[in-house]
Amino acid sequence: MTRQLKIVLIFVLAAIVIGLFSLRALHRRVARTEPTQTVEEQERRAVVAPPVSTPTDIEASAQVFWVSTTQPNRLAPVTVTLRLSADPVERAKQLIDALIATPPAPALRTLPQGATLLDFYILGNGTAIADFSDEFSTEMPSGILSEWLAVSSIAQTLGANVPSISRVKILVHGHEAETLAGHIDLTDFFDTRPSTTPALPVTSSK
Repeated sequence: MTRQLKIVLIFVLAAIVIGLFSLRALHRRVARTEPTQTVEEQERRAVVAPPVSTPTDIEASAQVFWVSTTQPNRLAPVTVTLRLSADPVERAKQLIDALIATPPAPALRTLPQGATLLDFYILGNGTAIADFSDEFSTEMPSGILSEWLAVSSIAQTLGANVPSISRVKILVHGHEAETLAGHIDLTDFFDTRPSTTPALPVTSSK
């Protein structure tokens, strides 16, 4: 082996070692940053969307639908204990807040972390209106699957825990949006108790 080749190999090995140390350092910084971001998001939510509390709240088991741990293209119910109101409107708000704020793991999240529920009400025919902040749309990963999981998790969570709601209409900042993030049609209503696995309601991307 020539002296020049030895020098080149030494430089290559040194670059690999430095790269490995840099990668480990970056990983440690990311690990330290994630809990801080979670705490900051919780503090922000406490200000923007304080927890819904009513005099009739009691601890109750609820089924909340997040992404399945075994089938990432499907939802699965998770039984959790929440303080829930006897009033259907307030109960629905509490359930959606839990859906946003407390997924079992980040990878199982269906709604954007920055989204908040601005208003919620139920019409006499069992139709619920859920009005979300702009982040519900702007922070939603674009793609038919992620959008479908989002709206379906809302509909199925409400259907499993608020019997008086039969379908839900989703608004964004008080307005009807054509799509969520380019795919799922938000001009329609979403059945909260589908008899079969709900189909993907789609529109063409613009």
